[in-house]
Amino acid sequence: MDHKTNATLLFSLLFFVTHLTNALSKDLCNQNDKNTLLKIKKSLNNPRYLASWDPESDCCAWNYLECGDTTANRRVISLTMISAQISGQIPPEVGDLPYLQKLVFRKITNLTGQIPHSIAKLKYLRFFRLSWTNVTGPVPEFLSQLINLVYLNLSFNELSGSIPSSLSLLPNLSYLDLSRNKLTGTIPESFGSFPGEVPDLFLSHNQLSGSIPKSLGNLDFNRIDLSRNKFVGDASMLFGANKTTFCIDLSRNMFQFDLYRAEIPNTFGILDLNHNGITGSIPVQWTETPLQIFNVSYNRLCGRIPTGGKLQTFDSYAYFHNKCLCGAPLDRCK
Repeated sequence: MDHKTNATLLFSLLFFVTHLTNALSKDLCNQNDKNTLLKIKKSLNNPRYLASWDPESDCCAWNYLECGDTTANRRVISLTMISAQISGQIPPEVGDLPYLQKLVFRKITNLTGQIPHSIAKLKYLRFFRLSWTNVTGPVPEFLSQLINLVYLNLSFNELSGSIPSSLSLLPNLSYLDLSRNKLTGTIPESFGSFPGEVPDLFLSHNQLSGSIPKSLGNLDFNRIDLSRNKFVGDASMLFGANKTTFCIDLSRNMFQFDLYRAEIPNTFGILDLNHNGITGSIPVQWTETPLQIFNVSYNRLCGRIPTGGKLQTFDSYAYFHNKCLCGAPLDRCK
């Protein structure tokens, strides 16, 4: 066999392998998923951000998504759009990616409209983040149908209305952030009885009001942030010496309770109570906690600031504008 024949055979083999590889790579992407993704691209007016979404290529190689092995072979399991130059509403076709586990739309200021009901079809969804957009409308009741949801972050949007009590039915939820919206009403009573682990709860920078359900005192929150709302009444039920709480932020509300009755565990790292109507004195036991951030300013506290521990490592701004607190770092008690 001469060199020319060898070269011809080698070329034919390379041609065959190349086309076989291309054929196999195209098969990596499920055709239904690919069609859905192209509809999503069209719904968003074919932005340059999605230029890699070429119908002639394997969709599992496209930017901003991930394929994974499922019971139905290779399917799209993650769709993540961050800081995208896109305009319009969340395409309802997102709900037609049945094996989606992660969905993120973040820092897209021209994303508007409401959260589409079709998202309720994503029965495998575990991680849903919609933040820093101009999406409006309510926090949808149908989110409670996403029973595999572990992480739900709807912060920094224009959402309004009340918090659905049905969110407390989510059995796997460990993180819930509804902060920096325009939510009104109260914290649902049902939030005192999450069926699984107690989620980190962030509700700050809204227009929520009323008192905190007493049932929240039954929960051992790791982190809870209710700051910058219009809450009133007693919040002492959130404290407890036997809890494992790390962070409580109740700042800039209208809470009124006796701080001396509030016991905190030795796991505490962040406590911010500034700008409320809290009375009483700072318990001596608080010197035993490893506080990193601490602020009780602008309240109605009295008495001597206990010495020892971390309490003197904070400057006067953490204590000033109280009724009659004294001792370092404030003026000496008379």
